Amino acid sequence: MTAQNHDGDTAILIVAAGRGLRAGGGIPKQYQKLAGKPVLTHAIDRFAAALPGAPIQIVIHPDDIRLFEDARQASLHGDNLLPPVFGGSTRQASVNTGLKVINQIILNIKFVLIHDVVRILLSKTLIQDGLAHAREFGAAVPALAVADSLRRNTADGFSEPVERSGLLAVQTPQCFSFDLICEAHERTVKAGLTDFSDDASLIEWSGIRVKTFPGEAANFKLTTPEDFVTAEALLFASLADIRTGYGYDVHAFCPGDHLWLGGVKTPHSRGLDGHSDADVGLHALTDAILGAIADGDIGMHFPPSDAQWRGAPSRIFLQEAVRRVRALGGMIAHLDLTIVCEEPKVGPHREAIRASIAEIAGLDLNRVAVKATTSEKLGFTGRREGIAANALATVRLPLQSPEV
Repeated sequence: MTAQNHDGDTAILIVAAGRGLRAGGGIPKQYQKLAGKPVLTHAIDRFAAALPGAPIQIVIHPDDIRLFEDARQASLHGDNLLPPVFGGSTRQASVNTGLKVINQIILNIKFVLIHDVVRILLSKTLIQDGLAHAREFGAAVPALAVADSLRRNTADGFSEPVERSGLLAVQTPQCFSFDLICEAHERTVKAGLTDFSDDASLIEWSGIRVKTFPGEAANFKLTTPEDFVTAEALLFASLADIRTGYGYDVHAFCPGDHLWLGGVKTPHSRGLDGHSDADVGLHALTDAILGAIADGDIGMHFPPSDAQWRGAPSRIFLQEAVRRVRALGGMIAHLDLTIVCEEPKVGPHREAIRASIAEIAGLDLNRVAVKATTSEKLGFTGRREGIAANALATVRLPLQSPEV
């Protein structure tokens, strides 16, 4: 690896190598979707927003490369990510591997924030406070006072009360001087101690005191299916500005042997005329999304007078509209497309079109509807002169959105 300088002095290390199957869903919980995005993507976006430009190192399981790439592509901040590294058999080993790689490829790192991927509801303030405390004290962790009554199991199968006064529940990110935490990891490995549950305990074993600062109740760890329900409800509650946009497009038939509908190359005796690939469905959807966020229309962002869009695949237009929603901190809740034509028959291609739109927009299939109808042989579509498309987009935004 070639070492490189970096403008900042802080790196982020996100531990995502676990299997996490107790949460259900059939895949590791860090890749399950919440409010339209994988859990890992939420974590990436939170840190990238709080510490813009800071390099982010993800530690993953070797079996999860494809899932990781999907999560990276779903983020607006994929350029912040260093190449992923594979974790070890314990959390401690995974963190140690990540620290070593950061040390090899980034020359000027002085502080590191180590975070469990399944804590995704932390605030920008918590992240920035953690770094500030690390700068002042060298080692700092967020923690909450224990509110529940506690009991300890006894050998006879009963339990006894535990005094909770002064007890704290520790969270992440755990924030450290980079040199201190790297040296602490090396010392514990040399001592044969390889299974510390967190980095605060590890660095304290090395004789370094750890400063605590206030954590956040929302910064809980996703463990069970119920946790996912709670987290998604909180995410949706934060996206309370619900908007609907409408899009319409039409293209005339021209000579050809295929046309594009919803990103699917569809065999036909004629093509569709347009400056791009003339995908009437994707054009209507793009305008619907742009309408929902009051951000102009497809012609403003991709003018037909610009030669670079000649013959361009319309998936580029839809992806850009989706990016603009995400740049506002929002999500697309639903896309509904109606194609109006006498020919070709849309029914045989309907599910392929749904799947294509879902893939382009980064949505679950159940958030995409595709319908088709004729105009009862009335108008230009009835005369088989072209195809029209109508689209609706439902978008959820934060109540106060930054500019694109």
